[in-house]
Amino acid sequence: MAKYKIIIVALVILPLLSLCSKKATSSVPEPATETPNAEKFIQPKLVLGAEQIDLLITKVASKSVALVVNNTSLIGKTHLADTLKSRGVNIRKIFAPEHGFRGTADAGEHVKDGVDIKTGLSLVSLYGSNRKPTPEQLADVDVIIFDIQDVGVRFYTYISTLHLVMEACSALNKKVIVLDRPNPNGSYVDGPVLEPSFKSFLGMHTIPLVHGLTIGELAQMINGEGWLPEGRKCELEVITMKNWKHTDFYSLPEKPSPNLPNDQAIRLYPSLGLFEGTNLSVGRGTQMPFQVVGHPDLKGIMPFEFTPVSIVGMAKNPPYENKACYGLDLRTIQMPPSLTLKYLLEMYNAFPDKNKFFNDRNFDTHLGTSKLREQIKAGLTEEAIRQTWQKDLDTYKQMRAKYLLYP
Repeated sequence: MAKYKIIIVALVILPLLSLCSKKATSSVPEPATETPNAEKFIQPKLVLGAEQIDLLITKVASKSVALVVNNTSLIGKTHLADTLKSRGVNIRKIFAPEHGFRGTADAGEHVKDGVDIKTGLSLVSLYGSNRKPTPEQLADVDVIIFDIQDVGVRFYTYISTLHLVMEACSALNKKVIVLDRPNPNGSYVDGPVLEPSFKSFLGMHTIPLVHGLTIGELAQMINGEGWLPEGRKCELEVITMKNWKHTDFYSLPEKPSPNLPNDQAIRLYPSLGLFEGTNLSVGRGTQMPFQVVGHPDLKGIMPFEFTPVSIVGMAKNPPYENKACYGLDLRTIQMPPSLTLKYLLEMYNAFPDKNKFFNDRNFDTHLGTSKLREQIKAGLTEEAIRQTWQKDLDTYKQMRAKYLLYP
């Protein structure tokens, strides 16, 4: 009988000892067959202001509407104007900014009034004989819908058009609805703050060169800071985006202007846009604008070569047309979301005739200050120059916080 008891105890204890041994030696748990709460890791879909079309239509039902739009005003692959017209919205006219309704006019090129062939709608230029809608042009309009993709740089003129539209509407008690879109350079704030004496169509607001706001946030700032004449307020509504943060990367589905053809150009624009006030080429007249910079006089000094030519729909008669330019190729650099003076200082230091580098008044107008040009000529480092911006940037960031619609 004792013999059978020993066998039974062994049969019970040995499996238990084996199990304990496995637990002791296995430090990594076996993978679960399902990931619990997997839905938490799915990125919510970005919803643009323009994509909330049913909400928008409830706000303009029975209203006479004007649109401030261009080639970027898309819902998927369909233009906002086509969508609204198909839904029975009473669109009286389209106001077109710099580069025109279809986005093919060159920088600074006069945009003419006309009629859109596809929709039959009247086109009124805000980059021609007038840059602000006139009372006559707004007489048959109840509300203006503003839907244009911006890139977050002060001298990119769509925000000046926004200001002038709000100014005109505030004087006539017309409502403005902004359909918000991401700012691809919206994760940071940098550069000198505009000085009031340099106010122009290239900079109408006392904000930094890279302002870190969406169009909707800036519209609220214009109202809130009393920047319209006589402190007037525009009747304003922003249809905000869903599921977007300032730190989110956003690849634009449509180029916002003829010479910002891709994400690299848009990322470099705050830094290479500084060259617009110099006598150097930023690649207008090539397939790589705002990704290269150069000048004919840098032959033998800079290794990279490019030759601007006239390109229909991108650059008519670009600077140094049909002349070889030598400089920097930045198409493949890993550019973080930031503004840098590195390339401006490098090209200035390499340029053989410093007196011919800057187009003085144009450079100062682009920058909103004469100080940067003077600092570069004096030989200041980028770090030293940046320190002179910091106090104004800190003040601006406190003001900016009041108008943020997104984290």
